[in-house]
Amino acid sequence: MIPGELELVQKSLAGDLEAWGEIVRRYKEAVYGVTVAILRNRADAEDAVQEAFIRAYERLHHYDLSRKFSTWLFTVAANVAKNMLRKRRRQDPPAKLDCAPDPAEATWKEEVEQAVREAVWSLPEIYRVPMVLRYWHELDLSEISQVLGIRPGTVKTRLHRGRALVRAQLVQRGVIRDVV
Repeated sequence: MIPGELELVQKSLAGDLEAWGEIVRRYKEAVYGVTVAILRNRADAEDAVQEAFIRAYERLHHYDLSRKFSTWLFTVAANVAKNMLRKRRRQDPPAKLDCAPDPAEATWKEEVEQAVREAVWSLPEIYRVPMVLRYWHELDLSEISQVLGIRPGTVKTRLHRGRALVRAQLVQRGVIRDVV
């Protein structure tokens, strides 16, 4: 746990809203990253972040203090986003990615990073979400397994296939050369 995190969780359990506010402040960007990876829509992801923190607070008494808090919180956020995605799919046709490239990116490194982001965002959800959790949020395989409710071996397979799909897209776009 992050220093002071257990204390913040315990204070939140006792009803201290300032402690919960500090947790929200610490994790809001990471939770947003999880939700946008699933929903692929900024506005929906922002709504999911709010809903995830509300649900997490309401269910905080279910949190096992011996486990890593961020993994539990990311699981709550992923579940909220997946539920929103299911609801959206029932109501609307699939939405297009609304993450526009940053026009200020001028250097080669930034262009490659943008191409990688675009390639990851274009992946099917089963590959995209594990990639974001692993490489953007630096979760290990067991944490990703917990968040997504799948076996670690499945996570490993999806990461391997996701990397292969990203690599193939980058070669196809001419961003990198195929060295195999």
